[in-house]
Amino acid sequence: METPLAPAGDAARGRQVFVSREGGHCVLCHAVPGVDVAGDVGPQLAQAGSRFSAAQLRLRIADISRVRPLAAMPTFHRTQGLTRVAPAFAGKPALSGQQVEDLVAYLGTLR
Repeated sequence: METPLAPAGDAARGRQVFVSREGGHCVLCHAVPGVDVAGDVGPQLAQAGSRFSAAQLRLRIADISRVRPLAAMPTFHRTQGLTRVAPAFAGKPALSGQQVEDLVAYLGTLR
């Protein structure tokens, strides 16, 4: 996903999205350096910034199903074609475009 979803992301805000329950709560499944409590359902992201380009990170965050159709990870920015969404959240992305870009910026620092 080459086109950014919002203006440039901020790595500090992205870290907050990564760890916060109100954000992506990515830490529930993924481990990263400097975060003590983390899950192990998803891959470790310690070298994410070295392994993936910003476009590749963006795609995986926004709609992992385009890369891995059977992934347990939710699609954080897709709103169409979803089947298990509470009515209050139907048609709304789990993360805003800015939050996605903030996550991309944060994960890009992990090298």
